[in-house]
Amino acid sequence: MSKQFSDLGINEHLQESLANLQISVPTNIQVKTIPVVLNQKEDLVVLAKTGTGKTAAFGLPLLQLIDVENINVQALVLAPTRELGQQIYNNLVSFATDSPKISIASVCGGIPIKPQIERLKATTHIVVATPGRLVDLIKRGAVNIKNLEYLVLDEADEMVSALKAEVDTIIIDVPKSKRTLLFTATMPGTIKQLVQNYMSKQVVHIEADMATVGHQGIDHQYVVVEPIEKLEILLHFLSSKEGERGIIFCKTKAAVNKLAKNLAINKFSSGALHGSLAQPIRDRIMGQFREGNIDILIATDLAARGIDVKEVSYVVNYHLPDTYDAYVHRSGRTARAGAKGFSLTILQREEEFEVTEFEDELGITFSKFKRADAQSIEENNTLLWARKIFKTKPNRTVSEVLKSEVRTVFHHLTKDELVDKILANYLAQSSSVNPKVEASKKNKKK
Repeated sequence: MSKQFSDLGINEHLQESLANLQISVPTNIQVKTIPVVLNQKEDLVVLAKTGTGKTAAFGLPLLQLIDVENINVQALVLAPTRELGQQIYNNLVSFATDSPKISIASVCGGIPIKPQIERLKATTHIVVATPGRLVDLIKRGAVNIKNLEYLVLDEADEMVSALKAEVDTIIIDVPKSKRTLLFTATMPGTIKQLVQNYMSKQVVHIEADMATVGHQGIDHQYVVVEPIEKLEILLHFLSSKEGERGIIFCKTKAAVNKLAKNLAINKFSSGALHGSLAQPIRDRIMGQFREGNIDILIATDLAARGIDVKEVSYVVNYHLPDTYDAYVHRSGRTARAGAKGFSLTILQREEEFEVTEFEDELGITFSKFKRADAQSIEENNTLLWARKIFKTKPNRTVSEVLKSEVRTVFHHLTKDELVDKILANYLAQSSSVNPKVEASKKNKKK
């Protein structure tokens, strides 16, 4: 019989909030973690893949442990990005609906700091923050974490690689008597070093849903392409996934912008996300993606942290990630909450040998993606061309005289005849530009 939250020691107020959120059965990580946080005093390291319910695993017991009569900041939750920080904050607020005396504040970067300073003047029990913004607030004397009792590091592997200096500054500033709860999807050397340097010797280790670190429920595939084919192969794949939501990962901001422009030209419903975008733009794009108004997100690794959208059916690695950990985090954006997912990695020939290395390191198996042949690619390009025409807005500056003359040229043609002629013209032009396609067609006829 499945355990209930009451079996884990969660109080009635929190159970009521969970019931209103239609959350009734705890996940594996919650079953393992909640009783430890509630009933033990040791530091905790939790190794768990993304999308397993980590926020409730630490959030529910923390909310229960808060002393509402104590006006000090008692718990600090650090997250690597504003998106993830905001997600954690929203979850904690929803969990605490029936515990109105608990005060929670979000102080993440990318938005004006003055309202956050004003907010922190009021009693605050839990602070959710990004490291950079918190360091700024500490320097300004706007937040006091000298009486902290609980420090949570979520997605710690990302923070210790990209935000190590800020995290070190914060850890040094909090009392040594505080209890640290560290959550990570991978265990690189930097995490082991942090545990050794800053956490107690009696630290409790928990693993949840890690039967394979590469994530259960994900079909990992790869395709080898020539550089000139890369975009066309991707466009063909995206056409086959029309109506589904996916995330495409690129190594750099410039690559994200370039690919986003190409997808926009080909009329795909997409948006770009990277660290150089203004926060309101990032929020708008994330909102559009989360609400299903755009289907495709093109992102850098760090920008994609905190994306918890259950309906992401596929992930594409347009560029191979630099580390095994990055691959784990990328592929973890799909197959969330027990769903199935698909991860496609597009490689150039000189990168193919790295597939075996990723398999050995992560304990996963890649299969070869059945790539489209030249004719299928050309047919997809033709459909994309037709879509562009369909979605092109009329040019209102064209004179009525010219429009009338053009109509006269075509007036005796039926709709089908006009389509046939326009299509024939396009194919003649495209085959002259791409002789490989024409050669492929001739070979098929033979």
